[in-house]
Amino acid sequence: MSLVLRNALLICCDENHHTLEQDLVVKDGRIAEFRPPGSDHSDCEEIIDCSNRWVMPSFVQTHTHLVQTLFRGLADDLELLDWLSTRIWPMEAAHDPESVYWSARLGITELLLGGTGAILDMATVHHTDSVFEAARESGIRAHIGQAMMDRPNGSGLSMPTDALLTTSCDLADRWHQKGRLHYAYAPRFVPSCTEDLLKATVQEARQRRCLLHTHASENLDEVAHVRELTGMDNVAYLHDIGLSGPDVVLAHCIHLTDAEQQILAQTQTTVAHCPGSNMKLGSGIAPIPELMSKGVRCTIGADGAPCNNRLDIFAEMRLAALMQKPRLGAQFMPAHQVLDMATRHGASALGLPSGSLEIGKDADLVLINPQKVHAWGGGEPASALVYAMTPACIERVWIQGDLLVENGSVIGWSTEETIEGCQRSLRRIMETIPT
Repeated sequence: MSLVLRNALLICCDENHHTLEQDLVVKDGRIAEFRPPGSDHSDCEEIIDCSNRWVMPSFVQTHTHLVQTLFRGLADDLELLDWLSTRIWPMEAAHDPESVYWSARLGITELLLGGTGAILDMATVHHTDSVFEAARESGIRAHIGQAMMDRPNGSGLSMPTDALLTTSCDLADRWHQKGRLHYAYAPRFVPSCTEDLLKATVQEARQRRCLLHTHASENLDEVAHVRELTGMDNVAYLHDIGLSGPDVVLAHCIHLTDAEQQILAQTQTTVAHCPGSNMKLGSGIAPIPELMSKGVRCTIGADGAPCNNRLDIFAEMRLAALMQKPRLGAQFMPAHQVLDMATRHGASALGLPSGSLEIGKDADLVLINPQKVHAWGGGEPASALVYAMTPACIERVWIQGDLLVENGSVIGWSTEETIEGCQRSLRRIMETIPT
């Protein structure tokens, strides 16, 4: 299959932040070449006129919780540990395979409509196959992992260590590197995982060449609790047991010592920045400019719907840029740097052959309408993308050249059916949770 996107402005998101006024040619799911405007495209099967439009790589979110999408608005105005223990864990514990499927499908719909084409997702303790099924049906790229928790808690949302390892390894054997799907081992965070589990998980993940994905240093109470449990700072402890490196993505990393920042840089561990969630839970402001100045790869994720309450990459980019400026100065976190986090750096963290418009890379693309009233203006495209645009600007999304979104709809399924499935599932879950 060959496709030409004609007459668009190409936002390359490469290292030099190029823009090109050329036609983009896709063949066999990859970017094959750039041709001058007006070129003959008679050798191509499909030609789309993209006049007055922009084409850029689809966005990458490196920290999401699709199983929580169903619970949007049901856990507001709480700090992290109370948010988890009183609302999120009881609701996750009430999930069944059907409700997990519809929750994931709702989240994926929102992500795709907003131009996100790849995610790193942490599910819950049970029913992770349902998340994979929804992702497979949609065509999105997804690294997904069972949330591993072997320390008992009041919600009953845990499993014995050996059972967790067996379940996670079975999921990895079943789903890892199956088309656009990958497995990522996902111990939830130190307070919910024993050291035996964490060490064994590192070993199993590396044996299977899977990513490792966990939360770290999101909240001051969490940091203090980790010190009580381990006698060490959070990231330092994770590093000590082997949970650091280029194959590790740590969500949040707000409260870090200087030594921990150096660990992240020296080990090439990725940080997933979640500004909307961090602000809503009152967790703090992650030192992203400081980390990036040390060479830490920083990416962006919306986290889960109950702590955000959107999965909107445009909102996250805007917050990531703005929240540092009162602290450090208006010149910090310029738009092009934030755009890199949401595209090229995210793809690199997940090991994807995408994230920028370069010949040979996979054709993970979005078509953007910059003529919307709220987005139109002069200046650099990166400025408009980070500071002004919203998901309403997304017109089409392609992954490996396959069209997944057109005219405000996900092609693979009915949005109306998705909402109906979520309504049924949420009613069933809420009936089982004590008030």
